[in-house]
Amino acid sequence: MSGLISTNTPSKWGMVIDQDLCMGCQACVTACAMENNISFIGEQDVSIGRSMQWIHTERFWTGQYPAVSTNFQPIVCQQCGNAPCESTCPVYASVHSDSEDINAQIYNRCVGTRYCANNCPYQVRVFNWRDYSRPVPLNNQLNPDVTVRRRGIMEKCTFCIQRIRRTEETAQMEGRQVQDGEVEPACVQACPAYAIVFGRLDDPNSRVSQLAKQGRAIQLLEELGTQPKVIYLTGDSNHGHNG
Repeated sequence: MSGLISTNTPSKWGMVIDQDLCMGCQACVTACAMENNISFIGEQDVSIGRSMQWIHTERFWTGQYPAVSTNFQPIVCQQCGNAPCESTCPVYASVHSDSEDINAQIYNRCVGTRYCANNCPYQVRVFNWRDYSRPVPLNNQLNPDVTVRRRGIMEKCTFCIQRIRRTEETAQMEGRQVQDGEVEPACVQACPAYAIVFGRLDDPNSRVSQLAKQGRAIQLLEELGTQPKVIYLTGDSNHGHNG
C-alpha cells in the first residue's frame, strides 16, 4: 500500500464508509461488541430504547414502488474535530485527544449526566444502564486490552484506540513506520464487503485520504460545523443522515 505514516507526528485518523458496498449484514456491529466488551442486553431493554451498540445501521429506501432500492448507512461516533459533546460535559470526561485528533472518553471520570448524548447530533453515545452478567464461559470472551465499564457511564466508539496504540508501539519497537492500512479497527477487519476503510486523513497518499476526495464523498450534517472524521461514499449526493 502507498504511503508511510511516521510515529513521531500527530495522527489524524479517519474512516470512509462506502454505502454502495454496505449490505447491512451487521458484521461490524458484532465485531465491535466483541472487541470492545460491549454487552448484548437483550430484547426487553432494546424495546425500551436501551441499546448498547456503538454502531447502528440505518436503512433507507430510494425510488418508487416497485423499483425500490434499499441502502444502509452504518453510524459510528463521527470523531468530530469540533465536537459538541466535549463542551457540555461538566466533569471533562469527553475530551479531545490532540495526539490522535479523535474524541476520547474517560470512563473513570464520567458520572453519567448524559449531557454529551443530548448534545450529540448523531445520537451515537449510549448509557450503560447496569452491570451486565456474563455467565461462564462467556466471561472468557472479554478483551483484556479494553476496560470493562461499570454501570452509570456514557460509552461510544473510540476507533478501537487500543488497536491504534498497539500498532504504534509495535512499529516503534521494530524501528519502523506504521504503514497505511496496518491499523484496522474491528469493524474494518470484519466487513465482508470491504465497505469500511480506515487510515490517516492527513496523509495525502493514504487510501482513506484518496477515497475522501472522491466526488461522491459526503459528511453527515456537515452544515453544523462539527468537522466529522467519518466520510460516506454514495452514488447519490442527496443521500445522508438527517437526524
